[in-house]
Parts: sequence; structure tokens; C-alpha cells
Amino acid sequence: MTENAERADIVKLIPALRAFARTFCQEPSDADDLVQETLLKALANIDQFEPGTRLKSWLFTIMRNSYCTRAKKRSREVLRGDDTLFDSAAVPGEQEWNVRVGEVGRAFQSLPDKYKEIIALIVILGESYESAAVICGCAVGTVKSRLNRARARLSCEMGEVDYRQAS
Repeated sequence: MTENAERADIVKLIPALRAFARTFCQEPSDADDLVQETLLKALANIDQFEPGTRLKSWLFTIMRNSYCTRAKKRSREVLRGDDTLFDSAAVPGEQEWNVRVGEVGRAFQSLPDKYKEIIALIVILGESYESAAVICGCAVGTVKSRLNRARARLSCEMGEVDYRQAS
């Protein structure tokens, strides 16, 4: 595969990258920034991509590593002001499904990053356990275990299952 073909394939994967970025970032603009950073790194290092391997997994790994690097930097920064004030000012829709979607979103956001990542990869993006393990840099058993724990925590957060039953 030529470098131009790989670049074209990267462009085709932008929607999947956006979906994966939304699992890390609540704000669409932050997700777009993460996608852009991933694309820049991928294009700058396209010569390091090994033909015959999955381009999507390679890009997801770059994105995950970029997000982790950002998170480490953010943990060392001192924030000024309270951004959560604006999050609570929105008025939710009156339809029951709108409310439920909001509840699911809040429950999903309350999960630890490693659980959000697994839910996004397997449930939302349809990646296989093996592919998710490569992207996350862990064993397939760890992926299955994280997915099971993430589903149990979501059920508990949504009030569907008592925590003692989910354990």
C-alpha cells in the first residue's frame, strides 16, 4: 500500500475517530481537537505504520495515547473558575427518552476512563475483543473483565440492578 493510499484510508476513518474521541471528551470541540491531534501525529508518522496491520487500530492507539498524555498534563494544571456551573444550567427535554438519554450519558461519564474506553470500542464502535486488547495494550481477558465491570456499573448507576447483585 502506498503512502497516498494510506492517507486516503485515514480520511475514511475520520468518522470512527470522532466517535472514539467522544468517549474521552464531553465537549464536541475537545473531541475534534483530539481527532485533529491524532491525524497530525498519524500523518507525520505514516512511515511507521506497518502494512498488513489494521490502520484503524493504529489510529485508535495514537488517539488513546494522545488522550492519556493530555490527561497527565491536565492533572498537573491548576484550574481557575468552575466550569460545572454552565453544565447544570441547561434545561433537559421533557420527553422521557430525552431524560433517559441524559441519564445514560451521565452514568457513562461517571465511569472510569478505562471502562468508558472499553464500552466505546466494543459496544459503540463494534471492535472485537482482540482488537480492543491491542488498542488498549492489555490482554483479551482484561478487556472482557473491564467490559463486564463497566456494564455492571452502568446497570447500577441507572438503577436497573442493585450493586450487590451486579458484583
